[in-house]
Amino acid sequence: MTTPSIFQDRMLSLGLARVSEAAALASARLVGHGDEKAADQAAVNAMREQLNMLDIAGVVVIGEGERDEAPMLFIGEEVGTGNGPGVDIALDPLEGTTLTAKDMPNALTVIAMGPRGSMLHAPDVYMDKLAIGPGFEADTVTLDMSPAERVAALAKAKGCETSDITVCILERPRHEAMIQAVRATGASIRLITDGDVAGVMHCADPSTGIDMYMGEGGAPEGVLAAAALKCMGGQIYGQLLFRNDDEKGRAAKAGITDLNRIYSRDEMVTQDVIFAATGVTSGSLLAAVHREPGWLECETLLMRSKTGSVRRINYRTPVHTV
Repeated sequence: MTTPSIFQDRMLSLGLARVSEAAALASARLVGHGDEKAADQAAVNAMREQLNMLDIAGVVVIGEGERDEAPMLFIGEEVGTGNGPGVDIALDPLEGTTLTAKDMPNALTVIAMGPRGSMLHAPDVYMDKLAIGPGFEADTVTLDMSPAERVAALAKAKGCETSDITVCILERPRHEAMIQAVRATGASIRLITDGDVAGVMHCADPSTGIDMYMGEGGAPEGVLAAAALKCMGGQIYGQLLFRNDDEKGRAAKAGITDLNRIYSRDEMVTQDVIFAATGVTSGSLLAAVHREPGWLECETLLMRSKTGSVRRINYRTPVHTV
């Protein structure tokens, strides 16, 4: 007989896929409409409704913000029926609100779930991130290395030239020096405008052509990316960055005392997790929500770190059921 208090990742995984799918289908109605907030709110509402159908005692540890900033799916919010295992939930109901509003590639709905206490409660600050795919020794690349040293080290580990390496970087003014340093090695760069969870996931999927991700982005997204790589394989390192005392106070509130610590993948996500992502707009990882008269169709990536299983699920549903 199943013990409710135990995290049954296999039994919960399909439910998690439904949560991700519902958010994607809801936000897809607003693709290209130019309204980021409306698209995000549609995804939040759908994700919350589906989460509350699951037999879990869930707590959102990575969410839409603090209680006073987010009406739903805020950090610390309890979700689920309460009749089931205690779980941590990290989510981004719509990663790429701008991408959705402008109908640009790689907008996703993203959610991860693990046993209670399994995920870093990352505050809403920046994180310096570095990620590579699976198959390399630990610390093949590190945050202590310069961007050029990282490219050289990965090329050596792959047995190739630096000119054969492609790095994914978020296109921001703060990354201009990094971009110049990487290009000086002969490596290629794929710049992305938003969506660094997908950017990190690219490293672990050979079909994308991305070898490494580096740069500063949101710390909550760093934990979500770590959950994805926990399932797909690969390494990610993250160090929280603080611009003022208010941000340091957020870290203290989250229970973080060492402000200079560099977190590895398995320190950000300490136990086995399940992860689901559904495409909203077309991208290199997942297809967009497809609409035809009377029907909606979407594609979901569903993964379990315990088994290393990766499923691609195509879901087709009549419009009236959404």
